[in-house]
Amino acid sequence: MNKNYLVKKGVITVAGLGTRFLPATMAMPKEMLPVLDKPVVQYIVEDMVKSGIKEIIFVTSSQKRAIEDHFDRNHDFEFFLKKKGKFENIKPLVDLIKQVRFFYTRQSSPKGNGHALLCAKEFIGDEPFVFSDGDSIIDCKVPVFKQLIHTFDQKNASIIGVQRIEDKQVMTTKGNVYGKQAGGSKIFQVQKFIEKPSLRKVSPHGLIVAGMRYVFTKDIWEALEKQKLGKDGEIWLSDAANTLAKKKPFYAYEYEGKYLDTGHKLALLKASIHFAMKDKEMMREIKEMF
Repeated sequence: MNKNYLVKKGVITVAGLGTRFLPATMAMPKEMLPVLDKPVVQYIVEDMVKSGIKEIIFVTSSQKRAIEDHFDRNHDFEFFLKKKGKFENIKPLVDLIKQVRFFYTRQSSPKGNGHALLCAKEFIGDEPFVFSDGDSIIDCKVPVFKQLIHTFDQKNASIIGVQRIEDKQVMTTKGNVYGKQAGGSKIFQVQKFIEKPSLRKVSPHGLIVAGMRYVFTKDIWEALEKQKLGKDGEIWLSDAANTLAKKKPFYAYEYEGKYLDTGHKLALLKASIHFAMKDKEMMREIKEMF
C-alpha cells in the first residue's frame, strides 16, 4: 500500500435497537440522545472531520431517519434563526455539514456489528478507512482518529485505538488486547483479542478496547466475509479482527484522551457531567446541587 494514500472515508454503524434506553428510543435513536447540546453521534462525526475525513457512510436501520435529518441542511429553518438572531446556536453544525459528504445504507436485519460493517463494503472499496460505532465519545485535544491515522501512516496496517488501565478487575469486563510493543511505548502489534477474560488471563500490558475506533485496510472485508457466526448467531467485528490479527500485521495504539461510554443510562449521564464540568457556570451550579 502506498504510504501516502490518504484516509478519506469513514464508517459509523448506528443500526442497534437501543433497548437499554427504552422507552426514550421508541421515538429517538440512541445515537441522537444528547450530551449537553449535541447528540452522541455528532461528537464522533466532528472527530472524523477534524481528522481529515471527507466522506462518511452511516449504516442505519429503519428507525434511524432522525440521524439523516440531523446532518442535512434545513435552509428555511436557518433563515428563520438568522431573522431571530439565533443562528449561532446551529452554526457549528452547519459548518460541520459543509465539510463532509454523508451517505447512508441500511442493515436489513440485526446480524451483528460485523455484518453492519460489511454493508459499507461497496462504498469503501479497497481504500483504507476509519470506523466507529455510535456508543462512545472520546474527549481529546488531538482527535483520536487523527492519532490513529498518524500511526497508520507509519505502519500501513489496520490499527485499533486502546487505553491502558491498571485495575485488573475492571479489565475482566472489557475487551482485552494482547500483543508486543512495536515502535514506541504506545504502539503494539496485536496478537489476539479476548472479550472479558478471567482475572488470571487479562492483558499483561493492561490494554483494553476503549471505544470502537479503528483504521482498517481492505483486508478486513475478507475476514468479515469468512467469519463464522459467533455469539447469538451473529457476525462480530471483534471475531473478524482477531482472525485478521493472526494473519496480517495489526496494531494497537494507546491514544491520548478520555473515553466516555454512552451505551447505558448512567454512562450517558456521566458523559454529560464530564462536559458540563468544563463550563465554569455549569460547574458552579452542579456543585451547588450537592
